Amino acid sequence: MNTVSDRVIVIKLGGSVIHSKDSTVQDLIELQRAGRRVVLVHGGASMVTSWLADQGVTAQFYLGERITDAKSLSVVAAVLAGLANKETTAAIIEAGGKAVGISGVDGGLIQGRVRDQKLGYLGDVVQVNPGVLETLLEAGFLPVVAPVSLNTFGRQPQDPLLLNINGDTVAGEIAAAIGAEQLVFLTDIDGIRDSTGNVLSSIESDEIAGLLESGEAYGGMIPKLKACLRAAKSGTTCRIVDGRKPHAIIDAIKGSRNGSTITAARR
Repeated sequence: MNTVSDRVIVIKLGGSVIHSKDSTVQDLIELQRAGRRVVLVHGGASMVTSWLADQGVTAQFYLGERITDAKSLSVVAAVLAGLANKETTAAIIEAGGKAVGISGVDGGLIQGRVRDQKLGYLGDVVQVNPGVLETLLEAGFLPVVAPVSLNTFGRQPQDPLLLNINGDTVAGEIAAAIGAEQLVFLTDIDGIRDSTGNVLSSIESDEIAGLLESGEAYGGMIPKLKACLRAAKSGTTCRIVDGRKPHAIIDAIKGSRNGSTITAARR
């Protein structure tokens, strides 16, 4: 049984649009004042990459996700759970909203395991414990979630307690765990495109494997589509929209045809 109302909307704020969130903040506050329950998951990949570069570390990615050695993990945790999380939370509060910044560590929200030793401390979600989200939502707060998570399963004594789990993955797992009504990804593109360059306005979940195998979806779009597949199986409608456009969240929730909509395959 879901522990949170099925009216919850999960929003994933991509790192590429995290500093152009003026209308995003307005939309979040409008939803909150209308009585909608919203969970915001944010990224910050470009910010992390910049901080790593300042330390002489070249960022490396595999299929759209960051290869995370011990030094990179420290920067990921400091930037995402620290600066990016608190700046985003502060922007919502300063504009009149009620928000609390947390990470996947807090309340044991996101617990995972290392995916592959070759990828360092990049992890996969094993368990979601949404109690902390339920508590904050019931109290009228908007949870702002950084995807830094707990290294719980299979951790060796010498391993860190933290994991870097992709923010898109975290958003999809949270949406699935709470049976969210909608999952909206705010990106810097206008949707998923087919081989001819046209935006696919509607995609059923059983088409995602084809998009991944054909290479039509690549880079950072890979974890987004996998997250949509996970959430859609739980009945969540997923949207991938251009977060740089004014009021992209409100338009998506109202059913605008902009971007790409992913739903469970019809039977």
